[in-house]
Amino acid sequence: MSGGGEGGLADAGSRPEDLRPRDGADDPLHEVHEAPDEVHEARDDAHEGPGEGEVADAPGEGEGPGEVADAPDEAHEAWDDAHEAPDDGHEAFGDAHDALDEALTGTIRRTGASAGGVHLWAGPEHTRLALVVLCGVPTEVAWPWHRISPADSNPVSDAVREDRLVWIGSQEDLAHDYPQAAVRLPYEFCLAAAPLRGRRGSHGALLLVWPAGRERTPTPREQRHIVAAARRIARTLDEPAGLPAVPERPRVIPATSFRAYAGRPAQAAADWAERLPEGALALDLEGRITFVDGTAAALLGRTSGELLGTWPWQSLPWLDAPLVEDRYRSAVLSREPVEFTALRPPDVPLRFQLYPDSSGISVRVTRAARHEETPPSGGPTGPSVPHTGRIHQLLHLAAAMTETVTVRDVVELVAHQVLPAFGADALVLSAADAGRLRITGYHGYDPRIIERLDGLPLDTGLTPAGQVLADGVPAFFGDRAAMARAHPGATQVSGKEAWAFLPLTISGRPVGCCILSYERPHTFTADERAVLTSLAGLIAQALDRARLHDAAHDLAHGLQQALLPHTLPVMPGLEATARYLPAGHGMDIGGDFYDVIALDATNVAAVIGDVQGHNVAAAALMGQVRTAIRAAAGGPPGAVLARTGRLLSGLDTDLLVSCLYVHIDLASRCATLSSAGHPPPLVHAPGSRPQRVEVDPWPLLGIDTGTPCPVTRLELAPGTLLTLYTDGLVEKPTAAGIDAERGTDDVAAVLAEHDGADLDDIVEALLRGIGAPSGHTDDIALLLLRL
Repeated sequence: MSGGGEGGLADAGSRPEDLRPRDGADDPLHEVHEAPDEVHEARDDAHEGPGEGEVADAPGEGEGPGEVADAPDEAHEAWDDAHEAPDDGHEAFGDAHDALDEALTGTIRRTGASAGGVHLWAGPEHTRLALVVLCGVPTEVAWPWHRISPADSNPVSDAVREDRLVWIGSQEDLAHDYPQAAVRLPYEFCLAAAPLRGRRGSHGALLLVWPAGRERTPTPREQRHIVAAARRIARTLDEPAGLPAVPERPRVIPATSFRAYAGRPAQAAADWAERLPEGALALDLEGRITFVDGTAAALLGRTSGELLGTWPWQSLPWLDAPLVEDRYRSAVLSREPVEFTALRPPDVPLRFQLYPDSSGISVRVTRAARHEETPPSGGPTGPSVPHTGRIHQLLHLAAAMTETVTVRDVVELVAHQVLPAFGADALVLSAADAGRLRITGYHGYDPRIIERLDGLPLDTGLTPAGQVLADGVPAFFGDRAAMARAHPGATQVSGKEAWAFLPLTISGRPVGCCILSYERPHTFTADERAVLTSLAGLIAQALDRARLHDAAHDLAHGLQQALLPHTLPVMPGLEATARYLPAGHGMDIGGDFYDVIALDATNVAAVIGDVQGHNVAAAALMGQVRTAIRAAAGGPPGAVLARTGRLLSGLDTDLLVSCLYVHIDLASRCATLSSAGHPPPLVHAPGSRPQRVEVDPWPLLGIDTGTPCPVTRLELAPGTLLTLYTDGLVEKPTAAGIDAERGTDDVAAVLAEHDGADLDDIVEALLRGIGAPSGHTDDIALLLLRL
């Protein structure tokens, strides 16, 4: 039973306001009459200019400032959306990637954003949100949000989990409401995250980023633009082939088209730059040098051929420093000019001034006075890892490790975050167990190889893992020859070319071993070894904590399964199915329960309830309550609940229980029911809309008021579906608190959409439609009965 909770932040800049108005008719996320609303919005926009502080639509190619013709175009687009044939949308956009790319770039242009991305669910179980397409910033900068758990404290996960628009107006707001996210991206920018809710449920989220300096609070018109854009993208994803495959790395698309200049632009620009006394560089958004003039090449001590196409921190090792990394990221995200001074060996101070926009960064290079000198620290980096950012990597990974819960979370984090950050291709994560190394997770290896390596003794000589654990010292092998000299058999096991063996120890106690491997020889630089060694300590802490959690989870799961019915009775004239989902946090055990009791050949009792709490005590009390109800079943529903309440009062517990008991006479198709503070069931007769059953209230079990329990009577038509559920299914966290009414309406909508469908399919649709598998905070019990 949920005890309530705080809703996520809608607008950090103006905290009391929820960006989703409580009145459904004005709700930006309201789905009723969707396309006509966009038509009205677009027509309004056609007759009004941007309000104070708003970002005007960016002009397209050949258009003047303000793009006067844009709003009428939006009106036509919205009108077309409202009347398009349902099967033609995908053909109009082309394949899934083209459709998504066009929708994202169009959204960035309309909203005046500088960058954006789309997160989609990775896998059918909805356990991760993956960034599939990115525009306006390089992959490295957006890497902290490459894979997101829906349970994380993050603007994207909050938008999806709470089905609302989330706005962050400044870095200060981000640090206040999402401190871990602020550590990963400590720069000035604004962002918005909007859920992509389609006809079949949640697809993911739209993320938009604006540069520093814009208004911290969005206007209502801007909110409508963002939400309407999310709807358009969701409709694109609704198409039969609209969902693209989720890649390992996000696909990066350009934010702007090539700029056309009159005459001979390249030669004229180069000649102009060569005549200036300072050096000129151009970087693309990935940080590669795309232009360098002769003055800049001379100041940097390299020829243009040595610089073009490289990252500055790769071709100029003295720029491989945290200061340079920080200034570059700040320019990309904030789109504001930044500058720094670096010392070119042996003693030449140079000033770098960065001027970014949506297409790249212009860099001005000049000699600096001695007193301005602030040389960055750091050494050269191997060419296999062109963009180091070691401090950012370590900060990000440390923050991410604190959010892992299960061993699977740890493995996924290392696979998706650590491997790409260090250019590795494969991973083996093992834990010390009873004198052996048990493989707890792997990535990039053939399962047959894993089977051979699993269960090796801790003192094995086949691989360096045993020695690494015994000594507590990491081992690095840059090529097969180095490995063959120490462990000849290891090179024959996996076929890899380079390895890093990292001991996982806590206070001297061996926890396991983390192995990173490479498909090509790899030179491990000094700072790379240092970061990997520090990272091993974080992985060890996370793995040890996750193993304890998984052990508790297995115990809880076994107890939960023992307390719930293994099967439901089969009776003529009745279909029944049920599902239980534990809470997404804690021990994954709770007090939600259900039961179906065959009383005789034509009478059956159905019960569903919710014991307060998510712990062993709640589960134990749930077992006692369920047993008490079974003992009293067969009597009038009010008498059954009254007797159970008296029993509960005698157990001397502080926990309260909600319960709904339904007695069904299959011969007469009549149901009588009583509720002790439980959410009302939904009744759905064929061909009609699902309705809440109006049940007279009675207190929770455990509260003795001395009043009789009221009984409600229903006449049920053939094919009628009764839906019994606990509050975890319908409670929606919002900025204003818990909204159960809206959740119940969502459940009714899913039932209406699946009228007459198989019961198991309806259950799956209900859980998928509300996002239950991805990030619910309360346990859920669901019982469906069809006469």
